[in-house]
Amino acid sequence: MGIVFLVIDSVIAVGLLLLAVASLSHNGYKNSINRLFSIFSLFVALWILSNHISNDIAMPQIVAHLSNDIVFVSSFGVTIIMMQFIIKLAYVHKLEVIVKKSLLPLWAICAMSATPLVVAGIEVQDKIYAVTFGPMIWLYAAGIFYMVLIISYGLIYGFKHARGVERRRLKSIGSALFVTIPLVILFSFIIPLVTGIFSVTEFGITPIIILVISLYYSVVRYQLFDIRRAAVRTSAYVLSLLSLSAIYYGLAYLLSVFLFKDNMTSSLSVSPVNIALALALAFMFQPIKRFFDKYTNKFFYKDGYSSDEFFAKLNKTLGSTIDLRGLLERAAVEIGHTLKSEQAFFFINTEDGHYVTAGTLHHRLLSRADADQLAKAKESRSGVIIASLLENADPVRRLMISYRVELILPLVKDRNVIGFLCLGDHLTSNYTNKDIGVLNAIASGLIIAIQNALAVQEIREFNATLQQKVANATEELRASNRMLRQLDKAKDEFVGMASHQLRTPLTSVKGYISMVIDGDAGKITDSQKQLLNEAFNSSERMVNLINDFLNVSRIQTGKFIIEKNTLDLPNLVEQELSNLQPSAVAHGLTFNYIKPTNFPTTIADEGKIRQVVMNFLDNAIYYSPDGTSVDVNAAVQDDDIIFMVKDSGIGVPMSEKSQLFTKFYRASNARRKRPDGTGVGLYLAKKIITAHDGKLIFESTEGKGSTFGFRLPIVK
Repeated sequence: MGIVFLVIDSVIAVGLLLLAVASLSHNGYKNSINRLFSIFSLFVALWILSNHISNDIAMPQIVAHLSNDIVFVSSFGVTIIMMQFIIKLAYVHKLEVIVKKSLLPLWAICAMSATPLVVAGIEVQDKIYAVTFGPMIWLYAAGIFYMVLIISYGLIYGFKHARGVERRRLKSIGSALFVTIPLVILFSFIIPLVTGIFSVTEFGITPIIILVISLYYSVVRYQLFDIRRAAVRTSAYVLSLLSLSAIYYGLAYLLSVFLFKDNMTSSLSVSPVNIALALALAFMFQPIKRFFDKYTNKFFYKDGYSSDEFFAKLNKTLGSTIDLRGLLERAAVEIGHTLKSEQAFFFINTEDGHYVTAGTLHHRLLSRADADQLAKAKESRSGVIIASLLENADPVRRLMISYRVELILPLVKDRNVIGFLCLGDHLTSNYTNKDIGVLNAIASGLIIAIQNALAVQEIREFNATLQQKVANATEELRASNRMLRQLDKAKDEFVGMASHQLRTPLTSVKGYISMVIDGDAGKITDSQKQLLNEAFNSSERMVNLINDFLNVSRIQTGKFIIEKNTLDLPNLVEQELSNLQPSAVAHGLTFNYIKPTNFPTTIADEGKIRQVVMNFLDNAIYYSPDGTSVDVNAAVQDDDIIFMVKDSGIGVPMSEKSQLFTKFYRASNARRKRPDGTGVGLYLAKKIITAHDGKLIFESTEGKGSTFGFRLPIVK
């Protein structure tokens, strides 16, 4: 049995030493917890070695006596270091002062352990050396008892006050310590001290293997010491070398049996056969290492995710619905699942002074008062708020802890906080810089999707309210057709008034800017003219944006009407190119357009076709590289008129083409290129062309350019 315990204890020592070396790598030595753990590992290895020497009666008595002194010194030192390690790991600041004051007396007792005051002598007992205790053994035991109490209190305190991954680390290590410490003290000290039987000390340190397993589990599962990268590389190299060694000795054995008739002489080591084996193993090293790299990465980074895949899934989720609560719930579930969050939820302010909160199942409910406190705190912070990086006295940290929230992503539009995305503790480890970067990257997309959903919700609520009023009026005044007509007229007037009130100020702004550009208010510089042109173009885009949203509203309410009259497409295209020329010049673009002659007219809604043409041309300007050209073409084919815009811009990813013309959807590269887009232009274009019994023309290659256009039947 002694050999078994020796093997187990050797595994303990080697395992701890390997973990200690890994914890000090990659600047780990700068962390006090890593340094304490390394010293702890050295003391345990010394304890194990001296324990086996001190029990071996084959050793000279003076060597055994010295080894027993080292056993008592190293075991006491192990307890001191473990006490400091736990206090640091559990953040028990109240005990740190007490522990610092206790260190000098405790190390004095540790040094005293090497004197006859603790180990007076040794004698042979049942094929093992037994210890004769000195007069100060009670002080040694009291010191051990004192430190065990400190460790226990630190673990309990830390478990109550820690949260997230820190709590799970303490739970893992604390559970192992609550089993390991009593067993080690029982077999190494209590039984020998009380009964005088020392044979049990042979396996007294063996229960520490429970702690070793727990530490390795904490490293892999909860990123204790943050040495995953070192663990991955070390594991891959060790497994590769072990595999190559096994292959070599296997082949060498087979060759010795079949070629050399069991004669493993030096002839094998210098023979061409051995050289061939060495070359074969050299060629096999990289494939074997790649194999182990793949599977060690899967083991250590099983919680990893692809940012591109996550962005694609989230974009699909954001485009799947315009219902605000449904949008928030689906987005929270997708984000929480990918980032391994305990909970994920949104808090969104609405225009009417109310708020909407939605998220994963059983998420915490953030109150309005606490949300206002976060909004005020956001003024002095930027980016994602991380609870664990805030000061303990920070009120925002206390607020986040009360809701079990580790990360908060403020959703800011035009310097106004429209809401928050809150993520709970990480389920398996800590959030990484990659997670923070991903959250910052999706912020603008979330804001646009939420604002779109809010706008649609407001339209729906308005329509629902209006319909309810109409229904109530109908119920109350069923006999009065005149009142019903007045209510219907009031609704139409409201829509017209809203359109007029939104567009009229912008039209005035455009007019005044145009006058200044033309020099009516005095001479302006080239730089002023450039800025005014940008302002003019922005106003033009705002007018088009208002038209888009009004048309979306009309589609929702069934008021989207096509008013057909004579359409001269070449003239219309020429006019829109002229309107967009300043914007094209600002981007260094040129339009290649040859106005066709003898072009047939057709019957269509000129205003809505103009909107489609403008949208295609505007997209070509913003998604094309500066200094390039855009081909614009109007032609007749069979009984159809055709309009096409071909650019050499960013194109559309293959996987996103099928969703491009859906409501509020924007391709991922388009969102990066132009974050302020709305995603309604192409949706409306499809509705308008379909309403004219036409067909859209669309071809695109990502990174090479796109062709957008339409085909309309010629109606005499």
